[in-house]
Amino acid sequence: MQLVYDFFLRFLESPDFQPAIAKKYLNQKFLLQLLELYDSEDPRERDCLKTILHRIYGKCLSLRSYARKQIKHIFLRFVYESESFNGLAELLEILGSIINGFALPLKEEHKQNLSKVLIPLHKPGSLSRYHPQLTYCVVQYIEKEPKLARPVVMGLIKYWPKVNSGKEILFLSELEEVLDVMKPNDFSSVQEALFKQLARCVSSPHFQVAERALLFWRNEYLIGLIEENLEVILPIMFKALYQISKNHWNKSIVSLVYDVLKSFTKMNEPLFERMTASYKADVQKEQ
Repeated sequence: MQLVYDFFLRFLESPDFQPAIAKKYLNQKFLLQLLELYDSEDPRERDCLKTILHRIYGKCLSLRSYARKQIKHIFLRFVYESESFNGLAELLEILGSIINGFALPLKEEHKQNLSKVLIPLHKPGSLSRYHPQLTYCVVQYIEKEPKLARPVVMGLIKYWPKVNSGKEILFLSELEEVLDVMKPNDFSSVQEALFKQLARCVSSPHFQVAERALLFWRNEYLIGLIEENLEVILPIMFKALYQISKNHWNKSIVSLVYDVLKSFTKMNEPLFERMTASYKADVQKEQ
């Protein structure tokens, strides 16, 4: 099989290759059969197929739209039907290269692909198998068109895992990458929903989830965005952080929380003191 793939690849890479002649055989039926082979259990075969599909996409322009459509169908089938397909990471890697070549402004078809296909791909339990490639695709979209950061953040919050701590850590890592390329105006439109989710993560009984969320406060760009919107963000985060500082069993989490509280104090001490007084007053009322 390796010999067949190598021969076909040399054929595609030959300087004498003529797409106009080859299209009699390199047609939609051939491409569909090629994509089905991506379900192979052998990662070496999937790697060969990845290179072959790259070459076909680059040289056979008439097949590009069809290739994107069929890759989309594989993703949708995976999300809504089977959750079984071995070559998802390789197809996402190819899609990342395709997105990188999209002309601006992005076509509506391409934006729909982000919201209707890539965001739902965060739902399956096997996310860890293809998450780096999926994150790359999502970030590529935002770098192309920064306004897409808002629907991405809201989509991540929509599909946020409830009982899978490993998956939560993946979501937090991706969220930080998205925020790194987000514009300040777009950040302010999602900050309330975003920090409610971060407050839940910081309060997670799983210390690795809490730790990963607290590490957001070591991101200088994010710290700048928080400082600009502190009047909104501090009231959302304060209760969770204050309770952890007093009650959490893990010393490293408590230490990280103290660092976050210190940073809030430096940003706006009068606001921080008002929040502290208000929280203590609420506690006394409850007692």
